[in-house]
Amino acid sequence: MLAKRIIACLDVRDGAVVKGVRFAGLRHAGDPAELAVRYEAEGADEIVLLDVTATAESRLALSSTIEAAARRLFIPLAVGGGIRSVDDARRVIEAGADKVSLNSAAIARPALIDEIARVYGRQAVVVAIDAGRDEDGRARAFSRAGTRREPLDVVAWAQEAESRGAGEILLTAIDRDGTQRGFDCELTAGVSTTVGIPVVASGGAGVARDFVDVFTRGRADAALAASIFHDGLLSIAALKQALSAAGLPIRLEASSPC
Repeated sequence: MLAKRIIACLDVRDGAVVKGVRFAGLRHAGDPAELAVRYEAEGADEIVLLDVTATAESRLALSSTIEAAARRLFIPLAVGGGIRSVDDARRVIEAGADKVSLNSAAIARPALIDEIARVYGRQAVVVAIDAGRDEDGRARAFSRAGTRREPLDVVAWAQEAESRGAGEILLTAIDRDGTQRGFDCELTAGVSTTVGIPVVASGGAGVARDFVDVFTRGRADAALAASIFHDGLLSIAALKQALSAAGLPIRLEASSPC
């Protein structure tokens, strides 16, 4: 069994890390490069950097922010925010990203997934799905930082993204984001059991048990968190020890340049 990954998320606005609840009420949480290095030292398997206002402001994620983080990291860095073309993906990758994360632009033009995968390979393409539930409980995809409901069933969209060349799905439960009430394991399992690529669970992490649940009941391949790490509620090292004690395959040693 492959090791389960722990991913630290850095939501960035105006060059600073921010964090909110359900994509709103953003507050300052630190410097992206400094936090990225700290989380790598604690044992993070990957860093995801999301420029949360890039799409709304019709611009690309800030290259200077990407470069500052990438030059100090030895673990994979995924970057999302305003990527609308192969040229945008190229600029982000040349700035130091190992993967690009697509959301709103992929929904607007799904062929973008195919185009970037053809140039950079499936392993470089993450499709981020922000999921919310209808009144009947059906999960729908949202775009534009969770503000626009799309007529897309989450499972069907994940399957299409895979068929077009996505190498990974980053699945965020909007109603759990920043709440620390636990991951939406039902939602995660609904996607992870119907696609053949890794699924990263996001939204709701509060305690170590939440990660155990999403890796077992939710069948996630990786789990992403922000608030609990930023606020010092749980360190990545302590989380990994707890997951290992629960019998989950986890890489315990911290990353090093050697």
